[in-house]
Amino acid sequence: MLRSLLVAAFSAALLILAGCSGLGSKDETQDWTAERLYGEAKDLMSSRDWAKAIKYLEKLQARYPYGRYAQQAQLEVAYAQWKDGERASAIAAAERFIKLYPNHPNVDYAWYLKGLVNFNELAGPLSWLTTPDMSDRDPKASREAFIAFKEVVTRFPKSRYAEDSAARMRYLVNALAANEVHVARYYIKRGAYVAAANRAQFAIEHYPQAPAIEGAMVALVQAYDALGMTDLRDGAQRVLTKNFPDNSHLKPGGKKSGPWWRFWDRG
Repeated sequence: MLRSLLVAAFSAALLILAGCSGLGSKDETQDWTAERLYGEAKDLMSSRDWAKAIKYLEKLQARYPYGRYAQQAQLEVAYAQWKDGERASAIAAAERFIKLYPNHPNVDYAWYLKGLVNFNELAGPLSWLTTPDMSDRDPKASREAFIAFKEVVTRFPKSRYAEDSAARMRYLVNALAANEVHVARYYIKRGAYVAAANRAQFAIEHYPQAPAIEGAMVALVQAYDALGMTDLRDGAQRVLTKNFPDNSHLKPGGKKSGPWWRFWDRG
């Protein structure tokens, strides 16, 4: 009899604990409106609680997928994910918004945000103006950022993000050109002169206004000379002399005589 009472008491205790546990796990947001979910998420973003803000915004989209808050929530999710270090997720969210709402009043911001996420190696607002050289980094993100910023500038010239996008595009053009020159120089050092000439030529053709084109012309002359392509070398030399008469490589120097571009022969 005593044993039966103990078993019954133990079972009742377990039921009570289970009930308490169920109460504790109740979703506090389950009765919230879309407006409240959005407002709470924005407050969390203001306090930089990105992870919790993302959770609220995702709940909003799941519960109210067709309202105006759901559309805006998708943009806010992309921003919060970027700030939370989830770069791939942020880009995916921005791209999803662009695909689903191509005519949305804020689609310019979606393109701009996609550009920023790809540009996020530079920390802090406008610090990219004094950033260390990016020319030796993987250019994939730079290219994608350029495309996104170009979309803002060409499709939405009156956008509040157009001016900043244009400034970042100018920076990226030179970064991309400088990357090609960096690779061309690497190939020259390795003796891969055809590859070096191709990379230098690519920079010249695709980024003709970039300051790095001067270096591309130098690399092109060096590559053509190493290949014994004297006509092409002399042509590139004339272009370099005409456009960059003060280039230091045009001035003979070093311990050994000979053309300036034969730097590998110098002691």
